[in-house]
Amino acid sequence: MGAVPSTPQRPQDTAEYLIGSFVGEKSFPLGSDFWQKLLELPLNLRWPTDRVQEACQLFAQNNCYTRHLAKILIHLAQCLQNSISTSGAPSPIYMKAVNAVYISSVFLKYLIENVQNNNSEDLYLSLDEREPVPEGFIIDLNIENVVMLNVLSFIGSVDVSTKTYLLHQELLNFMLVAMSTQLLYGLSPGLTDMNPFIDAAMVQESSLVSLVVRRLLLNYIVRPRIPLNSTSYPVFSEGSQPGVLQRVGSAAATFVFLPFNYLASSNGEAKRNTLADCSLHVLLILNYYHKCMVGDVSVTDRSDDSAASDAKANTYFSDNPYCKALENARDIEFDRVDIEGNTHNGSLVRLPFASLFDTLGACLGDETAVLLLYTLVIGNSDFLEYVLVRTDLDTLLMPILETLYNASKRTSNHIYILLIILLILSQDSSFNTSIHKMILRSVPWYQEHLLHQTSLGSLMVIILTRTVKYNLSKLRDLYLHTTCLATLANMAPQVHRLSAYASQRLVGLFYMLSRKYNKLAEKIDDKIGKNGSVQEGSLAEDMSAELHIYTDFLRIVLEILNAILTYALPRNPEVVYAIMHRQELFHPFKNHPRFNELIENIYMVLDFFNSRMDAHTKDGEWSVEKVLQLVIINCRSWRGEGMKMFTQLHFSYEQESHPEEFFTPYIWRLALTHCGFSFNPGTINLFPVDLSGEKLNDYGGKFDKHQNGQLDQHVQLDV
Repeated sequence: MGAVPSTPQRPQDTAEYLIGSFVGEKSFPLGSDFWQKLLELPLNLRWPTDRVQEACQLFAQNNCYTRHLAKILIHLAQCLQNSISTSGAPSPIYMKAVNAVYISSVFLKYLIENVQNNNSEDLYLSLDEREPVPEGFIIDLNIENVVMLNVLSFIGSVDVSTKTYLLHQELLNFMLVAMSTQLLYGLSPGLTDMNPFIDAAMVQESSLVSLVVRRLLLNYIVRPRIPLNSTSYPVFSEGSQPGVLQRVGSAAATFVFLPFNYLASSNGEAKRNTLADCSLHVLLILNYYHKCMVGDVSVTDRSDDSAASDAKANTYFSDNPYCKALENARDIEFDRVDIEGNTHNGSLVRLPFASLFDTLGACLGDETAVLLLYTLVIGNSDFLEYVLVRTDLDTLLMPILETLYNASKRTSNHIYILLIILLILSQDSSFNTSIHKMILRSVPWYQEHLLHQTSLGSLMVIILTRTVKYNLSKLRDLYLHTTCLATLANMAPQVHRLSAYASQRLVGLFYMLSRKYNKLAEKIDDKIGKNGSVQEGSLAEDMSAELHIYTDFLRIVLEILNAILTYALPRNPEVVYAIMHRQELFHPFKNHPRFNELIENIYMVLDFFNSRMDAHTKDGEWSVEKVLQLVIINCRSWRGEGMKMFTQLHFSYEQESHPEEFFTPYIWRLALTHCGFSFNPGTINLFPVDLSGEKLNDYGGKFDKHQNGQLDQHVQLDV
């Protein structure tokens, strides 16, 4: 028998026709076979960018009548239901889901970028009342709830495998697109903000939320990669040219460059993994989201202005279940009944803390990883405790210290977050003790001085003092000074065998700050000398305020030195030697009312050791080695009699009540940089964007080195 001739494809079955119909004027009913043909179609058209732009524009014009966005989202939910319920689902079921989420992402993104007056009602996420609903379709009045329920259910309940990898990736891309409505609004969440998809994510059951948080973190820890020899999905065209939907450009979906993005190696600090990156960004966006709500207070019989004023005064932020799930995550190694005998329900997120710790240590050159570490140590007491009892703290601390060493190559916010993490860790005395017990054979990335057999604690002192020096010359940020000095103050009582170089840098810190103090004092004297007094609002008044701040800084450094001399002098002969070597630095401040008591203690130590040196004047020339040996010997006989005891300084970090005002724009900037996700810069209100001819990062955006928003921090002295 002869071969069966192939059946020619009908025009209405071609990709050109189906995509054209999807964006066109004709509305296809939800039960039409048009949707099945569209979702089963290999999307391998090659349209130029202008045609894709035109398709998106047509879709935006016609969607209000066709409601095709709502319909394809319903089909997406249906496809995901089938994928979850069908165990070992065949490839066609997953491919329909991939196509549905892929097309939804492209056109949803364009609509979000082009909504009028930031009104997400222009997305038309509802069906016409007369729309017939086919049997088997469960239609909720709130389509975004149905979609997010099924998207999150698939992410949380279906393991990542070779077969499901692509769908997981596309669903994470969809999540970023759906949550990008945040980019349309200002820094502080307001009552008029409309984020339908992320709001829908917030109202899901706690058990599902826990599954999603766990899966996103496992994606980040495991960092799964699709094998190079895996099946080539037809949603991507073969050859060097991308298919129609990959050519959407900044108008719609530049994030879809798969498989080129995640099959290519990266030059990042840690090898980038698209699924891991997107999982972490989605998790952090969810974690820091807070919806502004108005309290249930009657405003009837009031004028409009009065009612609006009362409503604004009665606003609050809704609880965030993802934040709670992350805060309550527990180590998988512990039994469900914790050491205090408390039982926990089955929805608790359980994670391998050991693997998470190691993954963070390998990735801390990346800002998003630093944000995750900060989020965990500030919010999850179990994880913080786990970090503090690890014996290999260098796994986390070495990449943190190396990043601080290269501060000039980093954003200011990256530096701030790292310093706050160190401050949080330094609040624990066992941490401060253990870092001095760990000896590093070498520190190859430190170039100014050969660091051989130095303790991790000594390296931390070196880097913190170096960061203050860098800040004095470059950033000149007082919060950064405060955080560095607070960390050093917390460390001081437990300092043990501080190295010679670290001791010199610590005394040098007093020298650096005293120079700044003296210059300010001279300038103020010049101004007062000319005018006779400090005028309110004058430059002299500003300098006086700055002088007061540097007076506080100098006092903290003196208290750091005092804490070492009072509580740990016998264990730190190098600190004594460094103070003796630069003792002239302290003389100008002996009579200063803020410093005199602290300086007295330092001079008691100097007098003790200087007298021991004087007793050996007949021994000939003094060398560094001879002086140090004399100090070491006499440290053993030091009793500290007559030293004035000061209360140990202890600083703690307290996060502001609304951290989302800093973190939300920060995370979105990183998402736009690392997830291959672009957005029309002219519609971004979440942070300032340079609208000059320069592009926004590699995918269409350029950002300032300094992020938008201030990380308002409370570094407080515990009394």
